[in-house]
Amino acid sequence: MKFKKFLAAGAGAALAISLAACSGGGAGSTDTSSTGATAGGGAAAEGGTIGVAMPTQTSERWIADGDAVKKGLEDLGYSVDLQYGNDDIPTQSQQIDNMITSGVKALIIAAIDGTALSQQLQAAADAGIPVISYDRLIRDSANVDFYVTFDNYKVGVQQATSLLVGLGILNEDGTEAGAKGPFNIELFAGSLDDNNAHFFWQGAIDTLQPYIDNGTLVVPSGQTTIEKAATLRWQQETAQKRMEDILTSTYVGTDKKVNGVLSPYDGLSRGIITALQNNGYSGTVADGFPVVTGQDAEIASVKLIDDGVQFSTIFKDTRKLADEAVTVAQDYLTGATPEANDTTSYDNGVKVVPSFLLESDIVYKDNIQSLLIDSGYWTADEVASGQAS
Repeated sequence: MKFKKFLAAGAGAALAISLAACSGGGAGSTDTSSTGATAGGGAAAEGGTIGVAMPTQTSERWIADGDAVKKGLEDLGYSVDLQYGNDDIPTQSQQIDNMITSGVKALIIAAIDGTALSQQLQAAADAGIPVISYDRLIRDSANVDFYVTFDNYKVGVQQATSLLVGLGILNEDGTEAGAKGPFNIELFAGSLDDNNAHFFWQGAIDTLQPYIDNGTLVVPSGQTTIEKAATLRWQQETAQKRMEDILTSTYVGTDKKVNGVLSPYDGLSRGIITALQNNGYSGTVADGFPVVTGQDAEIASVKLIDDGVQFSTIFKDTRKLADEAVTVAQDYLTGATPEANDTTSYDNGVKVVPSFLLESDIVYKDNIQSLLIDSGYWTADEVASGQAS
């Protein structure tokens, strides 16, 4: 999968970072080719290697994140050991062990399982290596120094809000739109071992619950807990199978129709849409196709939104996230204190981890141009084709 090329220009002395994402190899591959040409003064001029551990290459966003972080660090004069864990916990643990043994100066980790790295983080602390948790909070360890992410509770609120907009209950500005229902919806959540999935779910349920309580929304399957709605490893095939099972057990042979589905990720959304289409749902949302939400603005789903099939997604500009992670790493390695804009929300079970939260946006068909194309995230041709160039 090949992601967008992009550029955030600036001066190295001001810690502005040029970020560019490029093509990635097969799932579970390792990228250790960076040499990190020496540049500038201070710690950057001294070079050194920073370890970057990403969870998978089966999602285009993680390829983009890994490439962007690597490029930003290289622009500051560091070598980068970028590795992908292929959604396998022992693989990622071993990769991080090797990074620590090889003497990396800092670690940037997007964990596969946020509870599985305590041993590695203790080894990092013993070696004086700062650990930056990237997008997914690493839990159950005091040895997490900083967390960079988006406002994940707000992302869940946005997902639920977009579902309500699609059903005609709310307008895009959040005001009441007048549709009374009842509307049949089904709920999907992410992987329970991903701390973010719980924030997404809570934000969404807090937003939807009043409408469930007053009967505007109904969940015919009765599967209303995160444990029932969870999708292990965020797998598209798992979501498709669960949607098919719900349709078979709850809708087939009745006069019930699915009106909407809360989906927390575009890959799941595409699996859900396929299940719906395989069970006789057709056309676009304007024709009555169920309202399906999403997250990550993956190009295949952006095309589905442009075509009127998927209703929405959440745009988390990973260029900005990579930029922030690089800035935090540079701060640690130059003796500065990283800027945190949240010091209360992210308790990992042992400590509250200082965090920097970025903002996200709801993408609908009518703002693809302004949010994604005008910003250079995708081109109009890519949206039209559904493929990255």
